[in-house]
Amino acid sequence: MNKRKNKTSPLKIAVLGHKTIPSRQGGIEIVVEELTVRMAKLGHKITVYNRNGHHVSGKEFDEKKLNEYKGIRMKYVPTIDKKGLAAMSASFFAAVAAAFGKYDVVHFHAEGPCAMMWLPKLFGKRCIATVHGLDHQRAKWGKLASTYIMLGEKCAVKCADEIIVLSEGVQSYFREVYGRDTKFIPNGVNRPVIRKAELIDKKFGLKKDEYILFLGRLVPEKGITYLIEGFKNVKTDKKLVIAGGSSDTDEFANQLKEMAKDDDRIIFTGFVQGQLLDELYSNAYIYSLPSDLEGMPLSLLEAMSYGNCCLVSDIDECASVVEDKAIIFKKSNVGDLQSKLQEACEDARRVQKYKDEAADYICEKYNWDDVVERTLELYRR
Repeated sequence: MNKRKNKTSPLKIAVLGHKTIPSRQGGIEIVVEELTVRMAKLGHKITVYNRNGHHVSGKEFDEKKLNEYKGIRMKYVPTIDKKGLAAMSASFFAAVAAAFGKYDVVHFHAEGPCAMMWLPKLFGKRCIATVHGLDHQRAKWGKLASTYIMLGEKCAVKCADEIIVLSEGVQSYFREVYGRDTKFIPNGVNRPVIRKAELIDKKFGLKKDEYILFLGRLVPEKGITYLIEGFKNVKTDKKLVIAGGSSDTDEFANQLKEMAKDDDRIIFTGFVQGQLLDELYSNAYIYSLPSDLEGMPLSLLEAMSYGNCCLVSDIDECASVVEDKAIIFKKSNVGDLQSKLQEACEDARRVQKYKDEAADYICEKYNWDDVVERTLELYRR
């Protein structure tokens, strides 16, 4: 490894494994931006290796490439812009660049990119892996991609100086399967500005407390099919808003729209960001995350930070976040989800109680500055 720096000297850090920043293409991109911007403000020299290629929700969302962003040096690596190959190709070229670069630390995000961790490790770099979730379990990946992700998981176990996990469930998995100790450092959340329903009213006819919101990537493990199926049988005038773009999952997104086509209360907004996203979070009656599989659900943290009553599945990654500050239903159980939705639509006082408690609770529990401090401690060990 490079000569170890003392606790106050700036570090040279390479970051890879995400798609690109700044963007909201997924939770990983939000995490990478939050961490690297704060580290740069502290004086560390950060280089972020972004993918080339189009936005995962469509080229209409592509943004201009930057040389620098909020004190971060931006690099773009060659990328095969095809499902299953984009992450592999980008992480290969990013790992090569990081191996030959003058860095103290190389931080890999997500399991698949860790398949290339051996290369900067071979050149003496200190390597950190953040496992955002057990990606090989995600339904969207075929056999080749799932095999590559498992290779990345095993490479992280063998090569990483430290592995960061975002949930205690994943921490137990690494201990039981590999006998590998990991560091549990959950994500943080910012306290947002609450916005009135202006743009969402103009575009979709949505007003405050008149809709139930799902906001996230349209992928099978998010449980959106349960939400649509359950909602269709709920007696309410409220709408169901499905906000988000596909993530190499256009066929699945079309299946969701087919499911919903006979219920005009269900609205698909497509990918959202900026003011539109803020207004959707700010004015929802309920936010629902009915996932079968999560890493550390940033959208749930965000929804609570806006003061939302949340309805989530009882998987540990959701239940441990909300504790007793949200409504919980049995994972994959459409009947239970439907029942909880109906009860919430009929009990505005109970919903308001959860709303009143959510923001202070979540913003005190999850803090980005704490995440940065703990991550930097691992960089310097």
